[in-house]
Amino acid sequence: MTRDWKVLHLDEHLIVLDKPSGMLSVPGRGDDKYDSLAVQVAADFPGARNVHRLDRDTSGVIVMARDAETHRQLSRQFEQRETDKRYVAIVAGTILAESGRIELPLRKDFDHPPRHMVDQELGKPAVTDWEVEARYEDSTRLSLIPQTGRSHQLRVHLQAIGHPILGDPLYAPEELQTAANRLMLHAIELEITHPTSGQRMRFVAAAPF
Repeated sequence: MTRDWKVLHLDEHLIVLDKPSGMLSVPGRGDDKYDSLAVQVAADFPGARNVHRLDRDTSGVIVMARDAETHRQLSRQFEQRETDKRYVAIVAGTILAESGRIELPLRKDFDHPPRHMVDQELGKPAVTDWEVEARYEDSTRLSLIPQTGRSHQLRVHLQAIGHPILGDPLYAPEELQTAANRLMLHAIELEITHPTSGQRMRFVAAAPF
């Protein structure tokens, strides 16, 4: 796989990258899914390891630690929701409200892996805040702020309210899967506290759509 990722920030403790759509964050099962951002970055920066993940088809800001202590500190920030994340997406249909909140519990869809699903009884709490950035003829551009970090959260939440993300191969109906040349979801901003300096740092990767 080509090295389409970009370095947004680099110091002795961490590396922040702009991951392209279509690239795994970490190796998957099987030799054909070994190539990934984690493998490529570690080849150039030995010791680099993932702290969090983006879905294969989601692009944008992702941070990796370059040593064990940084990994521990950053992992704690993500687990305790001390990070701030913002995404942009283009979804099907026109959303008339200017902003809102989606609160729907999620779990794995064991009958249809790797999909996830809303489950009011067995799902884990999941919260997504959204705000309209622009309206087009048959779609809407949203700014998304996840308050929790469930797998596929943004994709499932938007599908659940009737506005699946364009180009989503898992959650959009077929005609909307082909309405874009990629999943129209991008991690545009990430804010963390540097584990050594204690400085609050904000990283931005411009949306490619």
